[in-house]
Amino acid sequence: MTSGHWDPAAFKIRVDAVLRQVVAEEADRFAAIDPLLAPVAEQVEAAVADGKRLRAAFCYWGWRAVGQPDSDALVRAAASMELVHAAAVVHDDLIDDSPLRHGRPTAHMALRGAVRRRPRALAAARSLAMLVGDLLMALAGQLFTTSGLPAAYLARARPLWSVMARELIAGECLEILRTGAGPDTSASLKVIRYKTAKYTVEQPLLIGGALAGADARQRAGCSAYGLPLGEAFQLRDDLLGLFGDPRHTGKANADDLRGHRPTALLAETWRLADDDDRDLLRTFLGRRDADAEALDAVRATMRRLKSPDRIEAMITARVEEALAALHEWGAPAPAALALTALAHSAAVRRT
Repeated sequence: MTSGHWDPAAFKIRVDAVLRQVVAEEADRFAAIDPLLAPVAEQVEAAVADGKRLRAAFCYWGWRAVGQPDSDALVRAAASMELVHAAAVVHDDLIDDSPLRHGRPTAHMALRGAVRRRPRALAAARSLAMLVGDLLMALAGQLFTTSGLPAAYLARARPLWSVMARELIAGECLEILRTGAGPDTSASLKVIRYKTAKYTVEQPLLIGGALAGADARQRAGCSAYGLPLGEAFQLRDDLLGLFGDPRHTGKANADDLRGHRPTALLAETWRLADDDDRDLLRTFLGRRDADAEALDAVRATMRRLKSPDRIEAMITARVEEALAALHEWGAPAPAALALTALAHSAAVRRT
């Protein structure tokens, strides 16, 4: 990357090295308070064990797009975006009661063993998971501010952290408030925008750009590229959530159906459905005991109505919008090439 060539694998190694060190040190300090805390500390480390490090990459290229050179301190600051993501994932899995993530038990499921002999053990495990997420979010801020970048650079980006947190929490709240409600594509897209799109692509880009001293035109370019691409990323997740192979996604693929979540895929299916189709959907939506047969019936209905094709079209349109904005942005060639590659890896994937 120092030569301008984008090597995602090499970048991931750099980010992983930062995360492993920072999180291992924090987990050791945490567990040293009392031996009982060891299982919680283990989940703090487990939360960052996997990931493509897309958010760190967008932060990095927000910095480079403004003309700044490669920097180890910037990589540390960018790695903090992955801790924000880890915190959000722990909280999201808890809210959704998801059993699996990356093919392993989620934090609130894994922590049941630590409290199995305690009163209200399930509630206690959920409470511990909530606190794991809180600790990860606090650690994200600590890593950012101690990254080694000059204080003046950090001051330019610090206000964006409040915006990122506000919008992420607003999106999660909107999903909760709309879960089980009548499917509505516009409402689902708003949830996507705030819950995922902004903190996945737009805000990391803006933070990287702010650290580098981006001007108004460059900030506008970050948003014009980042927002539609972030939406495409989550729309792909919607499809993978129901049609993906759990061996690749690492997640249970009936979660959205059982949770009656406000996905754009469900909303488009509902919009295209007739009365009989809607009766079938009502039979299975929100049922925690929905089995493979129910899942197959919903998938078959969606395929017949071509709602997955509608989501694919939305993804394509948003990627094209992002790439057109990138062209208008006029970012330096290495950044433009990397952000083009990142757009495709974010929207075309199996996991």
